[in-house]
Amino acid sequence: MTTQSGNSSGNQLNTPLSKVLAAIDAVNQEDPNATLIDNQNQPKELVYGRYMSECLNRYWPNSNEHLQIAVRAQHIKRWHLKRSEFPEGKQGYLTWRKELGKFHAKTTKQLMIESGYDETSAEKSACIIRKEKLKSNIDSQTLEDVACLVFLQYYFDEFAAKYTEVNNEAKIIRIVQLTWKKMSDRGHEIALSLTLPDHLAALVGKALA
Repeated sequence: MTTQSGNSSGNQLNTPLSKVLAAIDAVNQEDPNATLIDNQNQPKELVYGRYMSECLNRYWPNSNEHLQIAVRAQHIKRWHLKRSEFPEGKQGYLTWRKELGKFHAKTTKQLMIESGYDETSAEKSACIIRKEKLKSNIDSQTLEDVACLVFLQYYFDEFAAKYTEVNNEAKIIRIVQLTWKKMSDRGHEIALSLTLPDHLAALVGKALA
């Protein structure tokens, strides 16, 4: 996994963009949950944020700073709000997700202001993270596309294995179908170009049939 901070502008030292990306990473560095990368445990949300940035840089290389920041901060300090703190069932899950979005947006906005952005600029990234006007705001839609692509590329295998163990392929197919509905035509095009393991490609094929 590479560790670049953002698009080319993010490589310049001491810019507001480079400062806020570093600040986001510093927060996510504290994640108590770990992901195994090259036989080493790394903070889960730090890894996720960098996967997100890498995906954006690869497929949307000319993205504006507000989107670059939103993508990196999509799951900032996600461990702060635990699913277990909300009621069970679908409504409890949706409430948890909504509160997470607001928390990620608020946290990112504060870091942006501390890094030199004004209130208006910081609110633009916050709106993207909250996924406001998803189908009409191209940046919000791109964030959704990036999140779906990162899921398919890096987290789908573990997710599928969990439900395969309990013989619930229908659950896997349903999640793929719901993920597909969230994506734009460009997102679909990229997803179909991904090289997935045969067993995962077969599941995607069933979901889209």
